[in-house]
Amino acid sequence: MTHRVLQPDGWPRPSGYANGIAATGTGIFVAGQIGWDAQHRLAQDDFVAQARQALLNIVAVLGEAGARPEHIVRLTWYVTDAAQYRDEATRLGAVYREVMGKHYPAMTAVQVAALIEPNALVEIEATAVVPDDA
Repeated sequence: MTHRVLQPDGWPRPSGYANGIAATGTGIFVAGQIGWDAQHRLAQDDFVAQARQALLNIVAVLGEAGARPEHIVRLTWYVTDAAQYRDEATRLGAVYREVMGKHYPAMTAVQVAALIEPNALVEIEATAVVPDDA
């Protein structure tokens, strides 16, 4: 694999994400995915259920390019309630590992006032790099 985690000396190792990733290969850029299925039905009014579906959607888009979750180098999470994101950390971590495995790319999470889809609670965008030898 041509991904390398960037961990500066002396910095504490982050939990659930990487400070940075260096990668070479073919870039894949996945638009923000929300927690709806292929028929645009939102997964309940539950933050973790919506996050799980958004991650599944990312995996489905990656699959169209022959990519897998371990090729993700960056995730950006847009949440409508940062407190809910923190409060659901245990459930969210379990769902993340179920869908993505134990691969932790560089991540950013920000609270936004609203998402375009009125009942969406989370939107996640991804950047992946598939190694040339994959």
